[in-house]
Amino acid sequence: MKVLCADDSGIIRRLIRQAVDVLGYEMLEAANGREALEILEKQPTEIQLVLLDWNMPELNGFEVLKTIKTDERYRSIRVMMVTTEGEKHNIIKAIQAGADHYVTKPFTLDDLAVKILECVGEAF
Repeated sequence: MKVLCADDSGIIRRLIRQAVDVLGYEMLEAANGREALEILEKQPTEIQLVLLDWNMPELNGFEVLKTIKTDERYRSIRVMMVTTEGEKHNIIKAIQAGADHYVTKPFTLDDLAVKILECVGEAF
């Protein structure tokens, strides 16, 4: 299974990769929302889960989430927000926009792996 991680922090992407690797999934990386959409455009049927940071340059994670959930090509892809945005109204906003799961930073690798499994388990 392919997972796309979009986060402007290379350190966070490396941490997320550790959790994804433990699960035996392949991870693609994007440093911002625009790059994430470019990767999706090239592999729309191969990516089953997108992990999005909210605060990124060029195109933020919420904008990417809305694009994914309103575009017929991507609508079935699961999306999990992985972000420092922990305010209740932002969590509600993301879930209403179609996010399948929401994880706030900081997180442990074990917790993240469990959340990824929960998110994908809903799809399979």
